[in-house]
Amino acid sequence: MMKPGLEEIFSISNAVQFERAALQVFKYQANHCQVYSDFIRGLSVDSSKIQQVEQIPFLPISFFKNHTVKSDDKDADTVFTSSGTTGMITSRHYVSDVSWYEESFRNAFELFYGNIKNYTVLALLPSYLEREGSSLIYMAADLIKGSCNPYSGFYLYNHEELYQQLLKQQRAGKPTLLIGVTFALLDFVEAYQLNFPELIIMETGGMKGRRKEMIREELHNILCNGFGVEQIHSEYGMTELLSQAYSKGDGLFACPPWMKILIRDTNDPLSLIPSNKTGGINVIDLANINSCSFIATQDLGKLHAEGEFEVLGRFDNSDIRGCNLLIA
Repeated sequence: MMKPGLEEIFSISNAVQFERAALQVFKYQANHCQVYSDFIRGLSVDSSKIQQVEQIPFLPISFFKNHTVKSDDKDADTVFTSSGTTGMITSRHYVSDVSWYEESFRNAFELFYGNIKNYTVLALLPSYLEREGSSLIYMAADLIKGSCNPYSGFYLYNHEELYQQLLKQQRAGKPTLLIGVTFALLDFVEAYQLNFPELIIMETGGMKGRRKEMIREELHNILCNGFGVEQIHSEYGMTELLSQAYSKGDGLFACPPWMKILIRDTNDPLSLIPSNKTGGINVIDLANINSCSFIATQDLGKLHAEGEFEVLGRFDNSDIRGCNLLIA
């Protein structure tokens, strides 16, 4: 089975095209990803008999900690690693063709927010900047470069400089996006207050052990008040994937056309449950074609009938790491 090409994946526009491409990707990865193939065989599943997306087995995300999950023999262009506390085993995502990641996040951003050149992109991501191998930093750096704006850039702990830049953006009436890790955004609004209704605040989740976890409503209220905005946007992504879902408020996420969320039964991980029921989040990420596109995450969530989903927390035995560790 040949794998679909980059153009075929990112031109998906409806459910029929997604189903066809997903089944094609599954057949390819079931034959070419050794880790996934062994996992399927261990479940006594005959991959040749899979006829619907709902029948596809999902690889537990923990496999990325101890295995090389690849569907080709190419050397990796880059290796993305997850964040974690000292002594914790982190995930490693071997990306053999980073252009798939670039196409995924560039296309998704344009789909949800329009042309990146319309924005000044500011990134407050200290914990990610301070380590190697962050896929979020790779994406943010590309968006900053793509904005072609001399005022776009990263901020570490220089909050005064960020505050002054935000004031300049507001006075100039320039569309501005501030991407920030949760604890850093909270640190900022404890010291500075803005009333910038047009500002887009996009939190990527994560306290990184710096603060206690908070329910989403409490967190977003604090950030809304601190920045003077009506809604807090969010990005749902992770080291092991190459696609992101976005929320423009109320904690409801939407996927780009090449990504889909299914919810599994927490007591029977091979069974899916219907909309509006809480369970484990399974992600289909067709951009992740050279690794594994069918991942059972350690997040809890709920799928809504219109295809949006919310993240409700994590399994109790999950490592605390990565993006969106909020409990709602």
